[in-house]
Amino acid sequence: MYDFANSGYTTVVLTAIFNAYFVGVIAAEAGQGGATFLWTIAMAIANGLVLITAPVVGAMADFGAHKKRFLAITTLGCIAFTASLAIIKPGEIVWAICLVVAATVMFSAGENIVAAFLPEISPPDDMGRISGYGWSLGYFGGLLVLGMCLAYVSWAEARGQTANQFVPVTMLITAGMFALAALPTFIWLRERAIKSRLPQGEHFLFIGFKRVLETWREARHYQDLFRFLLTLAIFQSGIYTVIVLAAIYAQQVMGFTTQDTVMMILVVNVTAAVGAFFFGRLQDKLGSINTLTLILLLWIGALVTAYASTDRMTFWVVANMIGLALGSSQSASRALIGQFSPPGRSAEFFGLWGLAVKLAAILGPFSYGLITYLSDGNHRLAILSTNAFFIVGLFLLRTVNEKRGRVAADTPAIS
Repeated sequence: MYDFANSGYTTVVLTAIFNAYFVGVIAAEAGQGGATFLWTIAMAIANGLVLITAPVVGAMADFGAHKKRFLAITTLGCIAFTASLAIIKPGEIVWAICLVVAATVMFSAGENIVAAFLPEISPPDDMGRISGYGWSLGYFGGLLVLGMCLAYVSWAEARGQTANQFVPVTMLITAGMFALAALPTFIWLRERAIKSRLPQGEHFLFIGFKRVLETWREARHYQDLFRFLLTLAIFQSGIYTVIVLAAIYAQQVMGFTTQDTVMMILVVNVTAAVGAFFFGRLQDKLGSINTLTLILLLWIGALVTAYASTDRMTFWVVANMIGLALGSSQSASRALIGQFSPPGRSAEFFGLWGLAVKLAAILGPFSYGLITYLSDGNHRLAILSTNAFFIVGLFLLRTVNEKRGRVAADTPAIS
């Protein structure tokens, strides 16, 4: 249900509505190129902050058995900052950037922390299925909130309202649905971790940094975890590139209208839910590495087809291939990190997961933008080049030993 609750934020704020509103209305005075650049700066700042803080926050949550408390703080923060976006007026660029950065940091921290509950509520052999269920339900949550917002937008436009009148209301809808759908998590989910005693004269923040340093020193023991984190950072760079730029590719290369693009996002949410559900069940039967191999091959096939497609019908096929690969790749990765996490340190290890994902969120889109800049706007070349992330990721994935990684998680590291 938490996956269901928080998905509306990414779908409405980061993918479909507020990002376009920021570029077209709030920062319009900077010009389209300048406004787009400001948006990417905001995302880079947010992801950079998560990159730095996620492992330490996770270690603090583990040591004090505070995962649920931290999850409540980040949830309330994301809801409050999202709702505050409703009061931003055209031209208030700095305030908009500050609020969307704060909301995104809170969202990302909460995403890492809730994932850390996975090893507590699921046995290792069922993690793929349980993670897949959650991720699948999450896409339906995003679909529901986006559908509600679009219904309101259509109603408002029919009555002559402009974007600066109806977009703020969609922020309130998104925040309200997040708060409502997150309630079951805080009512029924309980903290199962055991609180560690804080040494005299030390602080939780110091403990957080200390435990992260200990984990890095134990990298040899958790070699398959760190190999997979590197693998994840690489292929996730390709995934984030597609998430951020697929709509732009559809409009610039395939001639999609805004309505076509919104419909595509709705359809991709459905196929992503199906992919997460199907591959989550398959993961528990074939193993995480074998399942991720199939998913990365699907990604490679989708981008090659996108590069070669010249008609809209073929690109619709590409969109559905991406949807199947999108939900399943992220769900399967989350489950594998859960299998590689030792008892009592899941939040810390999922903080490392968040670090790898956010590093990818910075590197992937930047590489696409650099290639389009150097190639004078050749989006086809940029989308084909993105396949390098998936090809290298596939090669590195085959060096990860799933069985050895799970044994390491159950065996104490020797300092």
